[in-house]
Amino acid sequence: MMKRLLLSLVTIAGAFTLQAQTITGKYEIPKVPDWAKNAVFYQIYPQTFCDSDGDGIGDLKGIISKLDYVKSLGVDAIWFNPFFDSPFNDAGYDIRDYYKIAPRYGTNDDAKKLFEEAHKRGMHVIFDYVISYTAIDHPWFVQSQKQEKNKYSNYYIWTETNWVDPPFEFAGQFVKGYGQRNGQFMRNFYWCQPALNFGFANPDPKQKWQLPTNHPDVMAMREDLKNVLRFWMDMGCDGFRADMAGALVKTRRVRGNEQFFNTNENETKLFWREIRQLLEKEYPQGFMVAEWSYPADALDNCFHVDFFHWFKGYNDLFQKESWRILNGVSEGHSYFDAEGKGDIKEFLASYMDQYNKTLGKGYISLPMGNHDNARLGNKRTDKELEIIYAFGFTMPGVPFLYYGNEIGMRQLPTSWPQVEGAYQPRNGARTPMQWSKDKNLGFSTGDADKLYLPVDPAPDAPNVAEQEKNPNSLLNKTRQLIALHHSEPALADYAEFVPLYPTGDGDPYPFVYARAAGKDVVLVMLNPRAKASDATFSINVKFKKTKVLAGDRFTILHNKKAGNMTIHMPATSYAVVKLL
Repeated sequence: MMKRLLLSLVTIAGAFTLQAQTITGKYEIPKVPDWAKNAVFYQIYPQTFCDSDGDGIGDLKGIISKLDYVKSLGVDAIWFNPFFDSPFNDAGYDIRDYYKIAPRYGTNDDAKKLFEEAHKRGMHVIFDYVISYTAIDHPWFVQSQKQEKNKYSNYYIWTETNWVDPPFEFAGQFVKGYGQRNGQFMRNFYWCQPALNFGFANPDPKQKWQLPTNHPDVMAMREDLKNVLRFWMDMGCDGFRADMAGALVKTRRVRGNEQFFNTNENETKLFWREIRQLLEKEYPQGFMVAEWSYPADALDNCFHVDFFHWFKGYNDLFQKESWRILNGVSEGHSYFDAEGKGDIKEFLASYMDQYNKTLGKGYISLPMGNHDNARLGNKRTDKELEIIYAFGFTMPGVPFLYYGNEIGMRQLPTSWPQVEGAYQPRNGARTPMQWSKDKNLGFSTGDADKLYLPVDPAPDAPNVAEQEKNPNSLLNKTRQLIALHHSEPALADYAEFVPLYPTGDGDPYPFVYARAAGKDVVLVMLNPRAKASDATFSINVKFKKTKVLAGDRFTILHNKKAGNMTIHMPATSYAVVKLL
């Protein structure tokens, strides 16, 4: 059992301090399927990974043709963004048919073969379980918007009339004047993504349209969604990632004379616990990943992993632009930029709060890029990216690597028009995978003007073929870091984590932390700024020598065995060091 005395946090008036660091070497492995205890995931965006038929859009056969490459990275599993039938108003997240592969990607038989081929290579696969909303032309919604009562009338949240707005300050989340039905429907994201009705935790008795969570129609809808899950698990999937996992059950809250609604965490957790029980009974090796971004809820007997990335501290790590730009003005600086103007303390305060609340309950994931944020390769050098990956593959929790980041694919111009709802900066982060110097960088044999998105036009655009030949390429450095993650017990997903530096209000560089499992202890030292940095910290581990497992040379300026240690880190450097 990992001791909670490892670290105590004090946050006073925005200040962040570390106290009573203690490396115990003890840990607890969360209850997860055996194959996922120390897994690394690779995220594939189907429409831009590999096009097998020259139509300019990636497809499942293209993915199958590249599975040997994915396996060569050393990853254990793949997460696929939605590949279902869709009108593609939101790049496939607006699902029209949960049981059908979108024709542009292939067929259900192609999906089954994809899963089988991944399994042959020792990899697992999870799909995107998008159940907080559907497409506006999903058959359920087509029936629901009819005036006459039918099975699907209450599968979505409809008010009783178009003429009276909902009594909430967030009435803008309702769409009026659509279809035959006299009522307004709630959307969960874009206007064309009507919210599925998981019920209200605290329905207003004056608003008959607010159904309780145990209403028969709500329960029927939930059972239909469970059958969708069974369908894909039976086909060969090994689990799922739940889109907008916390945005299911609504609740009514009263503030003074005003009423408003938001999601109800407790009732939403009850649903996900049902899903977990379903998996444990029917698919005991099934794996559940949440896009919740609040691990204390997501890992409360619900999911095995939660993406912790919708908070400012995560942006402080990586985001040069993306959500950090308001009216053309940057909100701050990335910690992992060479300019050295970032700060990691707000991230640590948020992260350690959630880490300590979830020890042994599940994993926190800090994804290394994804389809919703600007690429990590956004005006960064390969060395800066290598330091980011050293962080990503040595932190606790399950690493997720976004396709193309392993070769340093760049964030492309946000001036490009949006495609399928991919407004800036999403469009510049979803461009085709760059395989070679061949036509369309090896992504497609089709004409350039038919591509889903343009490829990087730069003459030095990174590609797999060239980096395969260079043992010091970012691609091969990434492989080495993944291999190290798997080979060192102290770097396992579940191993102990103790931040050592920075402390207090001092210099935020470098970032130093320990990972430990039993007698194995590894120090990770990250200095992304283009300036040499020193750090002094306390460490209670006795050791005779050090061994650099990855990264650059570093210097121990002072060490009193199990006392204070002072290190010197060169500019733009990192070191993963085993204490022996």
